[in-house]
Amino acid sequence: MNKITLYGADWCPDCRRAKSYLKDNNITFEFVDVDLDKEATAKVETINNGKRIIPTVIINNKPYTNPNNAKLASILGINPEGQLTLFGADWCPDCRRAKSYLNDNGVKFLFIDVDKHDWATAKVEEINNGKRIIPTILLNEVPYTNPDNAKLKELLNIDTNKEHKVYDSIIIGGGAAGLTTSIYAQRDRFNTLILEKKNIGGNAFLTEKIENYPGFTEISGPKLMERMEHQAKTYGAEIKTGEEVSNIERKGELFELTTIMGTYLTKTVVLSTGSTYRKLGIPNEGDLIGSGVHFCATCDGAFYRDKEVVVIGGGNSALEEGIFLAGFCKTVKIINRSAEFKASKTYIEKLNSIDNIEVYTDNTPISFTKNDKNLFKGIIVKDNKTEEEKEITADGAFIFIGLIPNTKSFKGLVDLNNQGFITTKNLAETSVKGIFAAGDCREGAIAQVAAATGEGVLASYGIRNFLK
Repeated sequence: MNKITLYGADWCPDCRRAKSYLKDNNITFEFVDVDLDKEATAKVETINNGKRIIPTVIINNKPYTNPNNAKLASILGINPEGQLTLFGADWCPDCRRAKSYLNDNGVKFLFIDVDKHDWATAKVEEINNGKRIIPTILLNEVPYTNPDNAKLKELLNIDTNKEHKVYDSIIIGGGAAGLTTSIYAQRDRFNTLILEKKNIGGNAFLTEKIENYPGFTEISGPKLMERMEHQAKTYGAEIKTGEEVSNIERKGELFELTTIMGTYLTKTVVLSTGSTYRKLGIPNEGDLIGSGVHFCATCDGAFYRDKEVVVIGGGNSALEEGIFLAGFCKTVKIINRSAEFKASKTYIEKLNSIDNIEVYTDNTPISFTKNDKNLFKGIIVKDNKTEEEKEITADGAFIFIGLIPNTKSFKGLVDLNNQGFITTKNLAETSVKGIFAAGDCREGAIAQVAAATGEGVLASYGIRNFLK
């Protein structure tokens, strides 16, 4: 039996995704919250060369840093469909033949490479009386050695004329825009599938407090996203997490989407992949990300309780997260490149009432600094007026200077502007008929949850018009 320990935290999207996957597949594991266990935090840092990367999963004393669902399935021998497992190798002609036949007929299966897993080799030898014969297939735990295509057709009752399930729309990204698109499309009786590579909720899930969403004076990001997810499922939407789309290709009047776990067919596609946090691009930043330099206060702020932190940025996100950190950090030092903040007056006025926040305006970050142990020490800034440089020391830093659209994989598929945002017209239509875009990845989008839901509504109307 596998001994599995998952080090993580409740606020961590990938931890929630990994926990959900293990639970869904009836895998027993121990969960250790690094926010509550200092020894666990130290262990995670030791495993990851000083970086606090979660989830970190220990399986039979071997560590894996943030494994995706496909990796977990491969390590643990999980068959996502609960039916067919194929033991083989990439160099094996009959393995390639069997895989191709199963894929061509839409049969979901788990492929385990015997070259990569000693336990898989031992399993094959056990089945075949000591011989390493591949492909070896387990169908409902019954073994079959190197079955040809005719045998596979017989065993699986494959109807070669049967088509794959075709969705009315597949939505890539499970943030506010994607969830809203699904809710409205499902109400129009269009069947939708949401494919999310991490955790449902997007950037909003990482927001500790939302105060400007209509109907709520105050609500946490996770709670709001959980309600949207529940509503989408209530109307019949399918949601799959841990699914990153690697390719979109037109197949006649349909689109075929490829992920690490399989392929999907759909009449329309909605790109709602959101955005990621922009980096400063200064020396030592890359080395310290995850170990002193962070982009989410809700995610990593707990590591700095009663310590000093730096917040870099002058917009709403920077001040909102800085105020949040001030609630439990010893000191919060906000560095803004401009002389004035771009944030709304509500946040600026709040700063004056918080004693443990220090403000450094008109200062440009030059470089992060390290101590003699090669760990985070502080940041060097330049006064824009005097051009003098000085070091501001702290225990950690949080960067909030804007977002970059997650659209790199769509280059060449749909038109993007110079900044990488997807260009659209009318009802969220991209340059390709049948493909729509909504949320922070779209040109002109406003990075607010309320705006994202509106874009989801727009995309759903685009789907309706296209399908009719």
